[in-house]
Amino acid sequence: MLFVNKHKITSPKTLSWIVIIYAIALHCIQYMAKRSLWADESVLALNIVDRSYLELLEPLDYNQGAPIGFLWIEKLSIQLLGNHEYALRLFPFLCGIASIFLFYDLAKRCLKNYGVPIALAFFATLEYLVYYITELKQYSSDVAVTLILALLTQDLLKRDLNFKNILTYSLIGAVMIWFSHPAVLVAGGFALFSLIKVWRNRNFEKLPKLLTVFTTWGISFLGFYFLSIQSLSNNETLKESWRSAFPSELTDINWLAEKWWKLFENPLGIREDYIWIAMVVFFIGVFSLFRRNRQTLAFLASPLLATILAAYLRQYPFRNRLLLFLTPFIVLLIAEGIHYVGRKTRHKLKAIPGILLFGVLFWIPLFQTTALFANPITREEIRPVIAYVKERQQPGDVLYIFQRGEYQFQYYAEKFGYEEGDYIVGVDDLEDGKEVSPPEWERYTQDLNALRGNSRVWLIFSHIDDVEEERDRVLGYIDSLGQKRDRYDAPGAFVLLYDFTANDETP
Repeated sequence: MLFVNKHKITSPKTLSWIVIIYAIALHCIQYMAKRSLWADESVLALNIVDRSYLELLEPLDYNQGAPIGFLWIEKLSIQLLGNHEYALRLFPFLCGIASIFLFYDLAKRCLKNYGVPIALAFFATLEYLVYYITELKQYSSDVAVTLILALLTQDLLKRDLNFKNILTYSLIGAVMIWFSHPAVLVAGGFALFSLIKVWRNRNFEKLPKLLTVFTTWGISFLGFYFLSIQSLSNNETLKESWRSAFPSELTDINWLAEKWWKLFENPLGIREDYIWIAMVVFFIGVFSLFRRNRQTLAFLASPLLATILAAYLRQYPFRNRLLLFLTPFIVLLIAEGIHYVGRKTRHKLKAIPGILLFGVLFWIPLFQTTALFANPITREEIRPVIAYVKERQQPGDVLYIFQRGEYQFQYYAEKFGYEEGDYIVGVDDLEDGKEVSPPEWERYTQDLNALRGNSRVWLIFSHIDDVEEERDRVLGYIDSLGQKRDRYDAPGAFVLLYDFTANDETP
């Protein structure tokens, strides 16, 4: 058998708890880093800060979308703890910590022996999951809700459903729907699996009880849909950005193959060179469960199939972070595959092939996440940039915010004593980060030319690293207008101090 060892220190339970302690420590370090809100977080934060609970039921500004339950918890958090990064990221962080224990419980139910710590090790070192645990977005809570629904479904199938249990499971599932957009896909997949299982087992007495629970979940989703999701699905900007996340037609199998491959890259975080290995191991896990426990395989596959079907029906985008909620099921199948290889290898040292396979897939994410203990993830550190300006700003100085950092600056402005009128926000990017068109460039140059004649102009830039062509052209033009007096850089953000009285003529 794979990894057979009678010593308690290497038992599956002990190894699992070592992984859990490691994961909690890693997540705490990332949370305590208190990085600045980056662009996507800041626009959601502005909605949460500036709106009442009832106003959060309306379509959000800045093309944002988040579940109502998530938004209300965030609003409550800043009211109780204050408007800062720790409060805004507390709920995603707590969901991330809870997910570790929820996943451990699910792994013990679905896998055997050392398959459990293998799965936990992968789950704990998912770089994207570690990151989203400390981001003001709902993707961490998507994972927690998914795991709750998974465990809830298994309990539904095992327990006798008296009135109290029916009421409890109905209410828990109905509430979970309001905390996660993809929860309905997970719930729908599990509901169909459960009903088929009960029907095949001829447990007809339990069928109406399950239908009562699942109908309650469905009614809850309908309320959530008409109150929130319907307006989100009609947002033309989001629909355009999601265009590639849907197949062109129902028979487009190539699209599915491509997206499935990319799923292993993001959000699973498998390096491109090793995706094919992970894919093979995944299907070995599918084969293993097909032989060992087909009901468990069907259970794990149901939310995956429901999500693929929703993508083909153009109801849910199949792309990157929006699929983070599926990672627990894929990780469990990969772990099952590694465990199967170890069990079936015909060699005196049976553990070696499984260990090597585990090491090939695991060492890179382990190395990457372990490095976070010393260097937590950062994105766009605009807060220290604003602090640098505030400490050195003199009366009469002009403060210009390049438009891509507008919402980040707006979130932090009041914290640094800035009011509307104390700063200038640059013109909008008409092409939204694409190649700078001639009309757009004319608007940029006119905007920057208006700064001429000022001896001290601070120009703050953030959220601009991904648009190199735009950034380089704008910085080159600024350099032609005057002389640089100072510069301060932080990860993903920087500020320049220029004297625009040096050149008399506009280039």
